[in-house]
Amino acid sequence: MNSAKKRANYLWDLYDFLEIFVICSAAVILVFSFLGRLTIVDGESMEDTLHDGDFLLIENIFYEPKQGDIVVIHDTSNVGLYAEPLVKRVIAVAGQTVDFDAATNTVAVDGEVLDEPYVKLTGNPITSGVHFPLTVPENEVFVMGDNRNHSGDSRAFGTVDKRCIVGKAFLRIFPLESFGSPYSRETDSAAN
Repeated sequence: MNSAKKRANYLWDLYDFLEIFVICSAAVILVFSFLGRLTIVDGESMEDTLHDGDFLLIENIFYEPKQGDIVVIHDTSNVGLYAEPLVKRVIAVAGQTVDFDAATNTVAVDGEVLDEPYVKLTGNPITSGVHFPLTVPENEVFVMGDNRNHSGDSRAFGTVDKRCIVGKAFLRIFPLESFGSPYSRETDSAAN
C-alpha cells in the first residue's frame, strides 16, 4: 500500500473515531441534562442511609416531591443559605402540618407520628429555630436529614422552595459494594 492510501485510511479512521466520540458525548450530555444528574453526598447528615462520598444518580425530569423521597437541594437564591447541594429527606409537602418533638425525637405529619426506621440518633438534639407545629406553604417542602442530631435542615432554615430541588435520588452508584437503591436499607430495616 502506498503512503497516500495509508494516509487516507488514517484520516478516515480518525474521522470515524471523532464521529463516535461526538455522538457519545452528545448522548451523555443529553442524559445528564434531561434524565438524571450525578451528585456526591457531602457530610454525615444522611447516615446510616447514605454516607459521605456516596455517588448518587438523581432523577430530575418531571419530578414532583413526595413524602419520604431523598432529594438533592440547591439554593438558587442570592441568600445562599447552603452554598453546596444538600441531600435530605422530604418529611412533608405543601399543605401538610409538621410537628417535631425534640425531647422524644419524633416527627408527626398531620397528627400522625412517622415510622422512621432509617433515623440515626447520636449526640445531643439540635435546637430548632422553627416553631412547631408548622404548616408547609404552597410550592414548598419540609426536609430533614436521617442523622437527626447532625443535620442542618428545615428545623434550622425553614421550608424549601420546590424550585430548589434538583431531583430525587434513585440510584447509588459508588461505592460499588453499596450499588443500588438508596432506599434499600429502609426496606431491610422494615423487614427485620
